[in-house]
Amino acid sequence: MKPTSLKSDTNIKLPLAFILYALIAFVVAQGVLLLNSNLLVSSQFRLPSLWMGAHFLLLGFAVMIAMGAMYQLVPVAFLTPIWNQKMGYLQFGITVVGITSLTLTLGFKPTFAIYGGILTIFGITLFIIQMAMTISKQKQRNMSLFFVIAAVSSFALTILAGFVLAWNIAYGGIESHNSILYSHITLGVAGWFTLLIFGFSYKLVPMFSLSHGFTLKWTSLSFSTYVFGLLIQIVSFWVDLDALTTIGWLFLFIGFSFFVLDMRAILHKRLKKKLDKPFAFSVIAIGNGLVIHSLALILSLFGINDSSIWSWLIFLYVMSWIIFSILGYLYKIVPFLWWTHKYADKIGKEKVPTMKDMIDEKMSVVLFSLFVVSIIGLTTGALLQISLVVLTFQALLTVTSFLYAFSIIRILFK
Repeated sequence: MKPTSLKSDTNIKLPLAFILYALIAFVVAQGVLLLNSNLLVSSQFRLPSLWMGAHFLLLGFAVMIAMGAMYQLVPVAFLTPIWNQKMGYLQFGITVVGITSLTLTLGFKPTFAIYGGILTIFGITLFIIQMAMTISKQKQRNMSLFFVIAAVSSFALTILAGFVLAWNIAYGGIESHNSILYSHITLGVAGWFTLLIFGFSYKLVPMFSLSHGFTLKWTSLSFSTYVFGLLIQIVSFWVDLDALTTIGWLFLFIGFSFFVLDMRAILHKRLKKKLDKPFAFSVIAIGNGLVIHSLALILSLFGINDSSIWSWLIFLYVMSWIIFSILGYLYKIVPFLWWTHKYADKIGKEKVPTMKDMIDEKMSVVLFSLFVVSIIGLTTGALLQISLVVLTFQALLTVTSFLYAFSIIRILFK
């Protein structure tokens, strides 16, 4: 892969601003969860302190990474410049203030969360307008574009549902709180994040594996079945019909399986037989996602409704599929962006570091291994309700998150 294959007209300061804030939020999220590890043992996720940790993780880290990456990757994937970069900086500032205030008030004063929620919605609305105007310039339609459109649409609905939840906490009067909450979670993790990872994986996996000559047979089916499963799942929360929930999980599993088949076809045609370690971690995350979808389907088929089991399955879905995908891709994308920005124009004029010099692969192996060990240990300790185990592995996860953030920021000084 040539370094310029990730190059776009977007000023690198814009995506990097999102990424740097996200890395801070990632470490803070793990720190909040560490301070509240006793609540993790009891699997009491619907408490203000854990709301704060979850929203720092999902909004502060994952959403900000996704938005920053899209400012860089959408022009590359769809060959069209960002509509208005100045608005991008405005959107960044508003969203940072909104997410930070929303997340802190969720933890300390939930009834005030609606005010941070309003700012967050305003910032994200600017982002959605930005992406809509950018994508509208794209004349050639492809399946990656449809995945991104569906993801951004899910994102808009996720934020709308989140605002309604914040309103209900502040003022009450809405009886269907749980239905809205479950829709909010599903639209966020399975709609926004998963569909977005699907869409950009069709671009990034061939790029990072140097794959050519592959045939994608399942892309359309992956999109249609996964989106259909998502819709069925949302409907099931409102009609309270277990059979419908199982059908939803079935279609989500089938859609994810079609995506896996496409990724397998791409990797089968790769020229780079030995994958870079960070990218290999993202590939492992795909397998994790398939396993978790199959577990959800099995639990639904057997009518297992234990809230602790489902809570930790959602945790595994978020961490081992969504967060692991982001961590792996980010470890590849940031070095490419920084190298292109700082050294691409200096080739042949002076001595410059190689792309490999930008990445500490040995450190990445250590960090990603620690992430895996932490998640397995944390989940096991919580399900067995062993406080010391939960505390130990959450502490390990917090330290690993800090070291990961440090290793990414360090790249910017090379």
